[in-house]
Amino acid sequence: MSYEEKGTWLYLVIAIAGVTVYSAFVFPAVAGGTPVDDIDYVPIMLWTIGGAIVASIVARILIEIVFPSESTKGDVRDREIDRLGERVGGSFVVIGALAALVLAMLEMHWFWIANAVYLCFVLSAVLSSITKLVAYRKGVPTW
Repeated sequence: MSYEEKGTWLYLVIAIAGVTVYSAFVFPAVAGGTPVDDIDYVPIMLWTIGGAIVASIVARILIEIVFPSESTKGDVRDREIDRLGERVGGSFVVIGALAALVLAMLEMHWFWIANAVYLCFVLSAVLSSITKLVAYRKGVPTW
């Protein structure tokens, strides 16, 4: 498995773990009927995002210690796969920005705006990673 593919797997797992941890803390309150004004989601979101960044760095180092890659330089195929995955992921960043814009125009509570943006960031990471992993297995499509 290439250096880039290992990183993609880590990115996928950590993105899913991060949103799972965040959801476990925040959404029981929402489901329980707590008003969104009373939900202290900001520290949880910031800790989750920061934790994901630290976990990515530490996990990448540990993976390379335990399962060293022959090279950390990507080749042409890695760059094409990365470009394809980032195009797919980038579309969800745009969707998140549009969702935030619409929610702000509707004067929704900032809880919903922040969570819509966060959800789209996570969807971007997950779908970008899945696209890259499929491309590593099946090849880059020639459209």
